[in-house]
Amino acid sequence: MENDEVILLDFWGSMLGLRIRVALAEKEIKYEYKEEDPVSNIKSPLLLKMNPVYNKVPILIHNGKPVCNSLVALEYIDEVWKNDKAPLLPSDPYDRAQARFWADYIDKLYENFGRKTWSTKGEVQEGAKKGLIDSLKLLEEAALGDKPYFGGESFGFADIVMVGTYSWFYALELFGNFSVKAECPKLAAWGERCKQRESVSKSQPDPHKIYEWLLELKRAYGM
Repeated sequence: MENDEVILLDFWGSMLGLRIRVALAEKEIKYEYKEEDPVSNIKSPLLLKMNPVYNKVPILIHNGKPVCNSLVALEYIDEVWKNDKAPLLPSDPYDRAQARFWADYIDKLYENFGRKTWSTKGEVQEGAKKGLIDSLKLLEEAALGDKPYFGGESFGFADIVMVGTYSWFYALELFGNFSVKAECPKLAAWGERCKQRESVSKSQPDPHKIYEWLLELKRAYGM
């Protein structure tokens, strides 16, 4: 598929976009990156055309056809470029189901607790922080265990999903005043292991920059 046109509409700090960037890198797929501002009310014509339902990034555009939602895009990438050397989902149906289950869990982990950990204060923030830490401990125990990656020996679907969320952990730790390494040492070690992969190291944003961006958002919106 050398002549395929692949475009990614994304935002540099997007944890969802990071997933797609890592997956494309794992598959060694060349693509054109186009930056969008998720906060601005001004959306590019291409974004509005490709995602008229939600008007949000990330959007993977393959030969002019949009694929929205990061989890859907990951599966699409795995199916379209399935003959490549790096399958994202395991071949066993049960293992695939488990990978999808934990990917959904990771999404809910941030939506339910992560967002409130940086955007709120007081009792609400404390409750969100506790929920986040408890969820991470469960993820560490039930999904990761003593394995190098969530899927076992190979870096795969659930790892890519979690890498996106993990990219914001530095900021969440500062806002919530906690340490992932202290609370979940195996998960922290997994994060360091993932950073050694070229697909991750070249795709992930500067965690300090994410923290500064979130600080600006809090000031702008009076959070």
